[in-house]
Amino acid sequence: MTMLDETPLLSVAGLSRYYGERVGCRDVSFEVYPGEVLAIVGESGSGKTTLLNCISTRLEPSAGSVSYRMRDGESRDLYRMSEAERRLLMRTDWGFVHQNPADGLRMTVSAGANVGERLMAVGERHYGRIRDTATHWLSRVEIAADRIDDQPRAFSGGMRQRLQIARNLVTGPRLVFMDEPTGGLDVSVQARLLDLLRGLVNDLGLAAIVVTHDLAVARLLSHRMIVMKDGRVVEEGLTDRVLDDPQAPYTQLLVSSILQV
Repeated sequence: MTMLDETPLLSVAGLSRYYGERVGCRDVSFEVYPGEVLAIVGESGSGKTTLLNCISTRLEPSAGSVSYRMRDGESRDLYRMSEAERRLLMRTDWGFVHQNPADGLRMTVSAGANVGERLMAVGERHYGRIRDTATHWLSRVEIAADRIDDQPRAFSGGMRQRLQIARNLVTGPRLVFMDEPTGGLDVSVQARLLDLLRGLVNDLGLAAIVVTHDLAVARLLSHRMIVMKDGRVVEEGLTDRVLDDPQAPYTQLLVSSILQV
């Protein structure tokens, strides 16, 4: 993959998070470029979710820094920004797709309102435009327009996940975090969702960081990947290279499926 823009969108340097004596993640460094999808893989307890929460400002790291390049071109240390500035990023320039869609949706308001709320957060007030944009985004994620007034609890798991994706993408974010986006879905539903995600990421030129224990998801969605074990990065590189020719013994175990993840 050729990088049209050689300046990183996100830079992580020496990131560590400890829970008392226990290591969540330790001394992790990497960069993500515009339009690039990075997968973070490893078994349960490897530290990948702790890492995702630290870089998305949901969990403050014990050490290290996370810098993000703003739309004006200036790179800012996320943990030196105010809480209000970080919240604005989360509502506008970033998206976060949870494994459980209920964590990323308001279950008691309509599908259209779930999408429209993000638009209102960036200043849109015209009801007709909000509804039209919501209808457009529901169609982008393969939800019929006549479901716009239905609440998410009337949707299947796969439809809820697609609605959560629409809610995240409506503000045109440049970076989306995904935590096991296909976890808990039937295999056939997973396949459709992955096709949809891959198409949207390509069409919109999104950068994304995807946490997954499923190597097939990593292969389908990501350009590069990081393999974690016990809070540390044990291998990183282009996704196809890592999966086709793993160097670290742990990665070899993952790829050969001896280690059940």
